[in-house]
Amino acid sequence: MVQGTVQVTHGGSSRWRRRSGEYPTLSAALAVAGDGDVLSIAPGTYRENLVLHHAVTLRGPEDGSGSVRIAPLDGVALTLRASAVVQDLHLEGQDRAAPALLVEDGSPELTDLRVSTQSAAGIEVRGPGARPLVRRCTVENPAGVGIAVLDGGGGVFEECEVVASGQTGFSVRGGGRPRLERCRVHHSTGAGIAVTGEGSGLEALGCEVYEVRGAGVQIAARAAARLTDCAVHRTSADGVTLDTDAVLTLAGCDIHDIPENAVDLRSRSVLTLSRTSVRRFGRNGLSVWDPGTRVDAESCEIHDSTGDYPAVWVSDGATASLDACRVHDVPDAVFVLDRGSSVEVKDSDLSQVRNTAVSVSDGATAQLDDCRIREAGTGAWFRDHGSGGALADCTIDAVQTGVIVTKGADPALERCTVTSPAEAGFYVSAGGRGTFTACRVTDSSGFGFHVLDGCRTTLTRCHTERCTRGGYEFAEDGPVAEACTGDGSGPRPASAQAPSGSGFTGAGTGVRTVSASRSPAAQPEPPAPSAPAGVVPRPADPERAGTRAAPARESGAVLGQLDALVGLDSVKREVRALTDMIEVGRRRQQAGLKAASVRRHLVFTGSPGTGKTTVARLYGEILASLGVLERGHLVEVSRVDLVGEHIGSTAIRTQEAFERARGGVLFIDEAYALAPEDSGRDFGREAIDTLVKLMEDHRDAVVVIVAGYTAEMDRFLTVNPGVASRFSRTIAFGDYGPGELLRIVEQQAEEHEYRLGEGTAEALLTYFTELPKGPAFGNGRTARQTFESMVERHAGRVAQLSEPSTDELTLLFPADLPTLSAPC
Repeated sequence: MVQGTVQVTHGGSSRWRRRSGEYPTLSAALAVAGDGDVLSIAPGTYRENLVLHHAVTLRGPEDGSGSVRIAPLDGVALTLRASAVVQDLHLEGQDRAAPALLVEDGSPELTDLRVSTQSAAGIEVRGPGARPLVRRCTVENPAGVGIAVLDGGGGVFEECEVVASGQTGFSVRGGGRPRLERCRVHHSTGAGIAVTGEGSGLEALGCEVYEVRGAGVQIAARAAARLTDCAVHRTSADGVTLDTDAVLTLAGCDIHDIPENAVDLRSRSVLTLSRTSVRRFGRNGLSVWDPGTRVDAESCEIHDSTGDYPAVWVSDGATASLDACRVHDVPDAVFVLDRGSSVEVKDSDLSQVRNTAVSVSDGATAQLDDCRIREAGTGAWFRDHGSGGALADCTIDAVQTGVIVTKGADPALERCTVTSPAEAGFYVSAGGRGTFTACRVTDSSGFGFHVLDGCRTTLTRCHTERCTRGGYEFAEDGPVAEACTGDGSGPRPASAQAPSGSGFTGAGTGVRTVSASRSPAAQPEPPAPSAPAGVVPRPADPERAGTRAAPARESGAVLGQLDALVGLDSVKREVRALTDMIEVGRRRQQAGLKAASVRRHLVFTGSPGTGKTTVARLYGEILASLGVLERGHLVEVSRVDLVGEHIGSTAIRTQEAFERARGGVLFIDEAYALAPEDSGRDFGREAIDTLVKLMEDHRDAVVVIVAGYTAEMDRFLTVNPGVASRFSRTIAFGDYGPGELLRIVEQQAEEHEYRLGEGTAEALLTYFTELPKGPAFGNGRTARQTFESMVERHAGRVAQLSEPSTDELTLLFPADLPTLSAPC
């Protein structure tokens, strides 16, 4: 054993103690030392387990003549139970069940220590009385946690470094509350910093977390943290995650070069950001999920996405607020979806957006005030029934289309200006609604306001100038207009005067009314982006927009997910039969035998909400797993994505959609809309003709699935001689029965940690049996909306309780059911 000597200098005044002395071991020196004494340790290796009960000073040589290694064979190398001072030591541990350095009590000062160990933790601070000051210490522990603060411990860590920990770099739990200043955590296997548990907290100033094999910062289970002027970058998972009532404040931070979500939060977590930059992220910059989850961002910048996902994603009832923020150089800026979800954006800039700046769908709402949208494909798109919100005092410049309103969406826009759109300034179709007050369009290459399909839209005091194709394009049963004006620009036939009582003033307003059967001038948009990583599409939400596929799974795993869907027994049999044919054909070819030709293009018929999109996505994955398709991803389009405003543009758009789907599945929802019964000058047939030719020329590159109502799809198959021959197999999706709708609600409850109380299942069965099932019935979507209504009613009931129990927080009862008069 290599070991030096220990010199003790007594700081006490007792005449019974020697002033100094040398001892062969540290244990012997500590046995005679008292408060205030200094132990100067000669260079060497000491195989001892040290426990400091007094406020002594323990230090290595000051002249740099060598290092002092405290390296016992097992157990804790150094335990502190007093406010000692420890300097210039090298600690090593070999015990996987114990830390190398343990602080149990007092406020010791630890300076310039190097902890290089194979222990449960490098440094562990445990207990409410432990409050160390740790300066310039380095911890390297490939076997466990770098630094752990737990059970009420605290302390301050200044300029410390955690290197290559085998688990979390810096872990706080059990009510620990440390402060970190100018620390670095890197090359950990696990989260860089993790704070977990009620009462646990952390404050970090000027710290850096990087090169982490996991999440950079992880706050969970009612813990709280504040990071100021910190950086998180080059992680292998999300940059920052919050889960289950976590609270985090980021001020002046920089989160960048993240392959997944830069920030992901869910389950009622709350995030506050100010002066923070989020950049170069592979999925979402901010990914916000679940009721009660909230993000408040002020003076932040989100930019330079490296993936194909929205910069800000808000869903499942979450809320987000952006004030004086900048979002730029991203595929999509803000996506908000699902009933109860909302986004509020004030005084912010959304620019250089490849697709859509603001997308609102599935009953969500968005409120934009005094915002500026520039250089985007679409400024704002309100997509479907129940989606709405408001835009006030916003400017939209240099976009393809300013604002799109479709499928029953009903936003309110006031004093908004669209300048230089390549197509329409404001475009409303497919049953969209909307109220436009004092809105303006100038220098449009298309129409100013383009409202078709009998949409119930209201325009008041709107104005257009220098619109190439005309200021206003309306269907005969179009919008209500009052005191709207224009400069008369654009083509204007002699008969195209403003209709009597139309609400247009001034000569030559550029108004044109067209038959409702005329083709809508479709506005293009790439397919909707994927959900954040790790989210499995829910069976109860089967019609959500298509997502890009992850690397192909085994066909058995995908078929297992198909089998797990509620109902759809006949659909499952059809898909399995088709899969078996393809698989056997592939094996016959490998054996040198002829294989039967299997047409893989499909027709899906049935009502909305019956799982057509979900099954199409799984079908693509199955074909990819069998080697039939290269990627198996799903690209979902509809008429609005394929049909253009002028001759030739429809073929181009259809070809572009087909190319995006190359190696995967092109899913055309409501395909019958491409061939309306009274087609007139409709360009939809051009899309069908182009698609049939592409399917023939590239028969092995893309699988095409067309979907829609049964009767309408029967008619669609007769519009072109080549259509029926390309789609030789039709799969019918039946409506869900009451028992299946009940199962969907049960799945939703389990997923969101609720339970059905006594009598609730029976009440749900009765409810779904008596529920009117007209053409607007949403099947799986109706079941999900029913569950959401129950959660809202449950919240209103439980909020009145002062201290609700776990059962009261989780049980749903028949009284929580909505009334049958509620819309489905």
